[in-house]
Amino acid sequence: MNRRQFLAGAAALALAPRSLAAPRRRHVLVTADLEAHLVVVDAGTGTIARRIPTRAYPRSIETVGGSAVVCHSELGLVSVLDTSSLTVRHVLAGFAEPRYVAAHPDGRHAYVTDAKRGDVALVDTHAGRVLAREPAGPLARHISIDVDAGRLWVALGSKAREVAVFHLAGVRPRLVRRLVPPALAHDVGFAPDGRHAWIGGGDGRELLVYDRRTGRVVARPAAGLPPQHVTFSDDHAFVTSGWSGSLQVHTLDGEELRTVPIPVGSYNVQQADGIVVTPALGRGYLTTVNVEGHVIREQQVARSSHDACIV
Repeated sequence: MNRRQFLAGAAALALAPRSLAAPRRRHVLVTADLEAHLVVVDAGTGTIARRIPTRAYPRSIETVGGSAVVCHSELGLVSVLDTSSLTVRHVLAGFAEPRYVAAHPDGRHAYVTDAKRGDVALVDTHAGRVLAREPAGPLARHISIDVDAGRLWVALGSKAREVAVFHLAGVRPRLVRRLVPPALAHDVGFAPDGRHAWIGGGDGRELLVYDRRTGRVVARPAAGLPPQHVTFSDDHAFVTSGWSGSLQVHTLDGEELRTVPIPVGSYNVQQADGIVVTPALGRGYLTTVNVEGHVIREQQVARSSHDACIV
């Protein structure tokens, strides 16, 4: 989803401890979901720095302040890593099918969707415990945070008829309504311009771009084969179609600028610090792209890679 760096990244650093805000070498953490580890890739050179053993089936991963949160959907576990030491700090049980994560800008709290329980768990990544759970609906999956409005959106399924909308009271989520988009939804995301929200399609070859103020669909850009996933830089939206093997670059209001070929199976996509990364499920390739949409490198790092994040 989600997932994950957004407009309030600067606020997150301001609230984080000084040691977390210090400059350091960037790495990409890639899930090797068939091999029970994370691959640590130097973001500048592409060198594999190390591999971090985890519980089996690491699927999704998201940066949360000085942590990275990993969902092991098949095991009902969530791992929390320290991104400074690149070690597993906590393993949280009690989930049924954890799927995706959104980061609160305080750099401490995370929201984890649980598809089987149909809820969103509020996790304290420092303490390593679940603070609260809020019902969302069956098959709660991709999740994104709207910092400006204090909202979470959760797609209810891979071909979702509804998107659950939560209000954040402090850090605790509270379900306020369900949005019914005009097409089945898969991924959700909020553009950093404060004006637009995007939905990737679950079964159609188009995207939905919403005006966040009015709640109306203002653009329906064409897309590759579903499902599509989306992430953002300050100026661009990046949309992957894993089945089509394509990465589309758009303006934040939906105008397509270019399409870039990437390995088939590249579904999930994340952006931070001027690079975009997308790993290939079933193939294990990691593709790194700059914010203008030009491929920097493609490299195979595992047998299969479901997700990646930048730390």
